[in-house]
Amino acid sequence: MPLLELRNISRHYKLGTETVKALQSISLDIEKGEYIALMGASGSGKSTLMNVIGCLDTPTGGEYRLNGKEVSRMTENELATIRNKEIGFIFQTFNLIPRSTALDNVALPLVYAGVKKETRHELARKTLTEVGLGDRMTHRPNELSGGQRQRVAVARALVNNPSIILADEPTGNLDSKTSEEIMILFEEIHKKGNTIILVTHEEDIARHAHRIVRLRDGLVESDSARS
Repeated sequence: MPLLELRNISRHYKLGTETVKALQSISLDIEKGEYIALMGASGSGKSTLMNVIGCLDTPTGGEYRLNGKEVSRMTENELATIRNKEIGFIFQTFNLIPRSTALDNVALPLVYAGVKKETRHELARKTLTEVGLGDRMTHRPNELSGGQRQRVAVARALVNNPSIILADEPTGNLDSKTSEEIMILFEEIHKKGNTIILVTHEEDIARHAHRIVRLRDGLVESDSARS
């Protein structure tokens, strides 16, 4: 059974009197341990698809199963639980809490999961060490470089041991050298058995993935494994 199953997923929005068909009919299977890039120009539907996969938005039609659970019909509270337990998010803008240390930023998903403080900090310290920030745990975001901030965000995404790492343009705010370092980190994360879905419009970033799905006008234009 695939980790993630999308069947005829559509997502329509009302804009005044018009209906925008952001996703028309997307069917996609993603297996556990895959490293996949979602690509497409602005307006292709890749951000909407990411929001559906990440349970940040619900489809207008079709079925979405994650780990065998039908999530496309869940309530907001149920979706919040799925987001916390099953999905680790990495954003272009890092989305760190400015006044919190790296350690507290990484431990945040565990707070929502109801994990005890001692265990939270132990797991956060372990994960920060794994992403190369063992010596930056007490630093706040404004005391870190862009690459270090993104490493904190990666550690936060990993700390709950989620089913999927969902990365939205993770190198968009980084220079080319730092971008390459982050993509090497992603490779290491993938080698440990993590499933990564990377949303990008950059070909050189997408080439790190092992499978590329291209979207156009709310449809899958191509789906190919990298040789």
